[in-house]
Amino acid sequence: MSLLGKVALITGAAQGLGKAFAEILLKNGAKVSLLDINTAIGLKTKTTFDEVYGAQQTMFIACDVTSGNQLKDAFKKTIENFLRLDIVCNNAGIADETNWQRCLDLNLVSVIRGTYLGLDCMNKKTGGAGGVIINVSSMAGINPIIFGPVYSASKHGVVGFSRAVAGASAAENLGVRINVLCPAFTDTPIMKIISSPETLGQFAGLEKFAIQAVAALGIIDPSLVAEGFLQLATDETKNGEVMTVTKQKGIDHLKYSKSLL
Repeated sequence: MSLLGKVALITGAAQGLGKAFAEILLKNGAKVSLLDINTAIGLKTKTTFDEVYGAQQTMFIACDVTSGNQLKDAFKKTIENFLRLDIVCNNAGIADETNWQRCLDLNLVSVIRGTYLGLDCMNKKTGGAGGVIINVSSMAGINPIIFGPVYSASKHGVVGFSRAVAGASAAENLGVRINVLCPAFTDTPIMKIISSPETLGQFAGLEKFAIQAVAALGIIDPSLVAEGFLQLATDETKNGEVMTVTKQKGIDHLKYSKSLL
């Protein structure tokens, strides 16, 4: 799929992985709606992109993705501005074992909501032109981490949900592909607080395990994850894919046995 003239909506797009995803899309001719709760950083990111790609290629929308109304309105504003929607990336997420309900709301519930909003806008049965949805999970969604039980649960949920809805979309001939991206530790703002007492919550005593895990696995650059993201967005044969990105193996794919259904 050529990205020239395509329109993407990315949550958590002000920095980290979301910013990297936006930039690789812009480099390939797409337009991007940048959603983030952090208005100051979001506007700064848009200004940076404007200088390189032109102001008309992006828009910034302040959005708390845990608010159904705000997220729905952001989809509406994106389509009103760009007149189409082709790519949705549900990327926003946090690591927070203290406020674990917000961790679930942000990492899993908002991903489900964003996926369904994307399907509503893009599916061919209701007049859409088709498209692709990429949900960001984590290697913790494949191999749980003991210092982040709720984070692991949320990311496992993203993998299971994305695989199931990808199959449902194919069975219903909706014309929308759904893939999931599972990066290992990546150089994003989360890494600065990964071993903090607030992040670890009742398991703050496991700080050393968090530090050891990062040291053992290393930290990858967001640009590598963005390369994997680009593959999932452009390769029209990919639906229900679970892509991993690690320092040891780079971009790889998990192979699952086919569902009986």
